[in-house]
Amino acid sequence: MSSAPAAAEPALRELLAALAEPEAPIAASTVGRAADVHIADSLSGLELEPLAAADRIADLGSGAGLPGLVLAACLPGARLDLIESISRKCDFLRDGIERMSLANARVVCARSEEWAAGEGREAYDVVTARAVGSLATLAELASPLLRDGGVLAAWKGARSADEEAAVALAADRLGIEPMEVRSVRPYAGSRDRHIHLLRKNGPTPNELPRRPGMAAKRPFGSEQH
Repeated sequence: MSSAPAAAEPALRELLAALAEPEAPIAASTVGRAADVHIADSLSGLELEPLAAADRIADLGSGAGLPGLVLAACLPGARLDLIESISRKCDFLRDGIERMSLANARVVCARSEEWAAGEGREAYDVVTARAVGSLATLAELASPLLRDGGVLAAWKGARSADEEAAVALAADRLGIEPMEVRSVRPYAGSRDRHIHLLRKNGPTPNELPRRPGMAAKRPFGSEQH
């Protein structure tokens, strides 16, 4: 884990041990390669300037805490909220926080739309998401969570012209605009990885958040593309 701060390595070893257990919410086929796939991919976010400078970060659909738990271990000065709606995954995240001795992370066991309608509204400098939905869906879910000028960092695989066109079409309705796409520097198992950066460009539109599930079922932009 050469790209991780030395102080974070004991916590990351605990996370690797947790990911190797049968109840871990990752594909069984990736357990043996977790350090070279899941952890390394999450660590690539440390090279993003907005993320490295953030005070408050929300990890959307946190699942196994990738990248949320990794970022919490590596960014002790930031506060991480791990947003996850599935109770067994929330349990895994809580156990991970305890095992990793993280004082700067907590689990928000709720739908992101519900959290964004209350305490989480416009509360975050950065929202992260890895392996969670299309870009247009992520942009809609992130927008009400982000402060004006805040950034969504979305981990994705190979670039999709259709996804990028859809989120560009939806940008005005979401109050969030594409900034750039970073190629993740090669690491073992990187397989054409990219991180998309989108910036909140004003107040949250009044129609957001929509009711839970709508962003995934009928994302803005898809009906025009």
